[in-house]
Order: sequence, then C-alpha cells, then structure tokens
Amino acid sequence: MASKKLLELMNKGVSRELQVAIQYMWQHVRATGVETAAVAGILRGIAVAEMKHAESIADRIDYLGGEVTTQPTPITVGKNLREMLRLDKKAEEEAITLYKETIKLADAEGDITTRELFEGILGDEEDHHNQFKTLLGE
Repeated sequence: MASKKLLELMNKGVSRELQVAIQYMWQHVRATGVETAAVAGILRGIAVAEMKHAESIADRIDYLGGEVTTQPTPITVGKNLREMLRLDKKAEEEAITLYKETIKLADAEGDITTRELFEGILGDEEDHHNQFKTLLGE
C-alpha cells in the first residue's frame, strides 16, 4: 500500500484540482471584455478536465485505503482577464511541480498505477500551462 507521504501528496493534488476547477469555472462566468468570448470556453473546458483529475486521484486514494480530502486549496479568481490568466498559469506551474514529486515518490515505492495516473495528469497540466502562456502572449 501507499506510504503516508504519498497519500498526502495525492491529497494535495485533489485539493489543487478542486481549487482550479472552481477557480476556472468562476473565471469563465465572471470574465468580461471583448477578449472573453474566446477565452471563456477554454476556461470552462479546462475546469471540467480538472474536476475529472480530482475524481481520478480521489478514486486512487480510496483504493489505496486513504481518506480523500474535500477541501480545495485557496481559490483566487482575479479582477480582470489578464490577472486571471496569470493566476491560472501560476496554478499550473505549482501542479507540475507537485505532480513531478508525486510521480517520483510513487515510482520509488513501486506504485506503477499511481505513477502512470499522475504521468497522464502531468501531461494535461503541461498542456493547460501552455494554453495559459499562449493566451498571455508569452
């Protein structure tokens, strides 16, 4: 079974996924301005993907006998579209760092299924990060 440290990292992932699912969805709703039409659909789509990540991680924690958190990390919506996208880019950078650490620990513990789950999610997070960078013109 998974170590306490691995379960903690996985629960951090659930908290983060809940945070960004809510954050991106509220941004989708609250964003205003001429650029919003193009960006709102992207935010909504990514929010849905993040909720699916939370579910996948929660299922794995439950399988491993852990207790799944229901608490998101702090949600920051932002005041305008550019600020929202900067916050979102930062959130994805934090996820990438967390998931690389989770993958490394799962691999060290011989937990191939958890490693593969997080490798797939990591690929999605890198794509989301790239989308936010592109929207910011970076």
